[in-house]
Amino acid sequence: VAQIALHRQEYKEHFITETRSPLAESDTAMLDFFSPDASWCVKASFERTLDTQPFDLPTYSGRAAKYQQYGILTFEKNGKKFSMSVYQSLRLMTSQKYFDYLFLPFSDLTNDESTYGGGRYIDLRTGDIGPDQTMLIDFNKCYNPWCAYSDGYNCPIPPKENQLDIAVQAGEKSFKGEKKH
Repeated sequence: VAQIALHRQEYKEHFITETRSPLAESDTAMLDFFSPDASWCVKASFERTLDTQPFDLPTYSGRAAKYQQYGILTFEKNGKKFSMSVYQSLRLMTSQKYFDYLFLPFSDLTNDESTYGGGRYIDLRTGDIGPDQTMLIDFNKCYNPWCAYSDGYNCPIPPKENQLDIAVQAGEKSFKGEKKH
């Protein structure tokens, strides 16, 4: 619980310090989250996908972002097996700061109900993959794309293979403020 509280505080501070942020400091009070739930921190098996071709991941603005599949994460929740693709941004791979970032966009049964309709994201790093080829996916850390707060951002659309047929009641909920146009 303390770790998630710290994570959420840092998340809110990022909106305040990032110059391109869609939110002002006063807007961060309208960010809403599910209560932390340890059962949504799941251990997933990781399978690296080699020799994948870069592709255009569509965004809500109509543009496309270049990604490549990095691997497949498989986990169980409530006795049911789920698989999701994790991606790497070709643009970020060239950055010294973000070269090891992995991107996990997903949608689930809470979208358009208690969470943003366009899906949510989780950031991971290649170093999160354990020597036993597993990775912890902490859905308590999932967040809304900036498109949830304002128009004018290129937010990737979660691909079909990452549409979960379960309600992920963890992480960020729908923004309680007005979307900026």
